[in-house]
Amino acid sequence: MPQLDRLMPSVEAPRLATAEGLSLPAPGPGRRTRLLCVGGEDHHLRIPFLHALAGHGFEVHAAANCAAAPFSRAGIPLHDYAFTRRLDPLGDLRAVRALGAIIDAVGPDIVQSFDTKPNLYTALVRPERAVPRLVRTINGTGRVHSSGGLGARCLRPVYNAIQRQAARRGAVAVFQNEADQATFAQGGMSDPERAHLIPGSGIDVDAIDRARAGLPNPALLREQLGLGRARVVITVTRIEPLKGTGTLLAAAELVQAVAPDVRFLLVGPWEQVGRRERRLMALCQRSRAVRWIGPRQDVQSLLALADLFVLPTEFREGLPRVLLEAALAGLPIVTTDMPGCRAVVRHGKNGLLVPPRTPGALAAAILELLNAPERAQAMGRQGAALVRDRLSLDSIAAQYASLYRTLAMPAVMPAVTPA
Repeated sequence: MPQLDRLMPSVEAPRLATAEGLSLPAPGPGRRTRLLCVGGEDHHLRIPFLHALAGHGFEVHAAANCAAAPFSRAGIPLHDYAFTRRLDPLGDLRAVRALGAIIDAVGPDIVQSFDTKPNLYTALVRPERAVPRLVRTINGTGRVHSSGGLGARCLRPVYNAIQRQAARRGAVAVFQNEADQATFAQGGMSDPERAHLIPGSGIDVDAIDRARAGLPNPALLREQLGLGRARVVITVTRIEPLKGTGTLLAAAELVQAVAPDVRFLLVGPWEQVGRRERRLMALCQRSRAVRWIGPRQDVQSLLALADLFVLPTEFREGLPRVLLEAALAGLPIVTTDMPGCRAVVRHGKNGLLVPPRTPGALAAAILELLNAPERAQAMGRQGAALVRDRLSLDSIAAQYASLYRTLAMPAVMPAVTPA
């Protein structure tokens, strides 16, 4: 395995405090524990989670490469740094340095990172001031562990090496599903004594209930979309190969061959990345079985008119938020038997699990539930109960708050192996 300092020679490893000599004093009386929550371009989706943490008494800051206005409206300071999701070594080095400057400016007690690249950046950053405790939430292992392509296979050793470095230096790891926790433990990428299982970032049940109470009559939206009395299958996701878009297109054709009254709605953005994505978009535009309606702001209204939710992802998700929203809407779910997805969907209880990349199995599961409406409705009720009982924003934020309070105590400052 190549050494990390030879792979990225211009980035120095973080100077972390040891248990014997803390670089950062614990918050004293009268001062709130300061959190810096680091994410990417969709970090604004975590604003309810960050707001909930503030409600637990923490001083919350955010660092991300997304619009500042939503954070400003929520009263959360946003510190901008730029990066892209594609392979960009020079851009990544700039992002690491920028994040180090942000940590110096904010002076957090705890840095909490989400998403693949931000998790790697926090493992590499070297602040000039006091060094905070590091918490990385592994919300899926990303394209590196999901794709079988040459690029992903080449990057996997680098990704694993950086994660091992973070583990050696005392970073706490929060996992959203048991499969990722096992993968990291087996690969030496996390210390089992500093590993925690917290299922997702939670969903604001009360806010969604209020929003759903004010939704227009679904019949109006059905009329606007020309759906009539058709049975509706909905998918909300990015259009890309690893999200299973090709599998959905093929399965929809199989379903409509025997049930022509079924309509498929595909909601979400298209990422113009490469030839595969452009070819997939062309297939979507030509499809007679699936109607792509792009990204929408009225997703709750669309869920309300649907009969079934489908997510045919091939991605190693952490815990897909869209499945939580679909379950809370009372929809039965058909998704793939992948880490994260099976943390939400209990096969035969609140939905069905199928192998990824199998259009025939996906089509059969869709037809099975569409042809058994009473069973499907019962599954929808069980899914909504699961989210309300175990996966709500209040429940998840309370678990993170408990973890942060423990880390803020000097006696439990993670010991660090010197570089």
